[in-house]
Amino acid sequence: MNPCTVATQRIDADGDDRWLSVHKRFISDGHEKDPDVIFIGDCILETLQDTETWYRYFAPMHCLNFSIRGDRCENVLWRIENGELDNVKPKIVVLHVGTNNVENKAEDIAEGIYEIIQSIRSRLPETYIVIPSLLPRGHQANKLRDKNAQVNQLVKEKVIGLNRVQTVDITKGLVQTDNSISHHDMFDYKNLTNTGAKKVFEPVHDLLSQILNENEVEHDLTPSE
Repeated sequence: MNPCTVATQRIDADGDDRWLSVHKRFISDGHEKDPDVIFIGDCILETLQDTETWYRYFAPMHCLNFSIRGDRCENVLWRIENGELDNVKPKIVVLHVGTNNVENKAEDIAEGIYEIIQSIRSRLPETYIVIPSLLPRGHQANKLRDKNAQVNQLVKEKVIGLNRVQTVDITKGLVQTDNSISHHDMFDYKNLTNTGAKKVFEPVHDLLSQILNENEVEHDLTPSE
């Protein structure tokens, strides 16, 4: 059985139950704030909300960020299957997960991401699902970079033809000509700095703006009863 497709609660390794507490807070936030966009995933999206890019470009879109550092495909799947998207109706869900599944094969990670997409769709049949690509990682070229690139290609192929599901490449500009990644873009060669976030999430912002604008036009053209 592919562990990436089996909804799994995170082990409370520290003994303070923080992960489950954050999960419950996300459910409460969704009830109270009626977001237009929900970001859900791992550390890449969690650290995004601490950047200037988030406050300048995404917060004004009425976004909530349901992302937890260290989460893997199976953890995000568990959170979705246990209520995080049950009482919300966002126009868009942005999903980024998989980079922490370091010991899993690319094919299994891609299947895990696809399973999450199906879980989101079953709860939110009209919502757009946007999937930013997994980022390259590590100061120099390494096997995890290669695997993330393979996952991106597999996911892109899997979602072809799915209604209101779109991948977006956010990898451009991170890897330099000598195959290195600068600490100015990724402070720990995995998570983004302010500079890196602005660079790679610009296409996500552009796509969200386009979808939200089109949604407004569709709403305006809908005949009133």
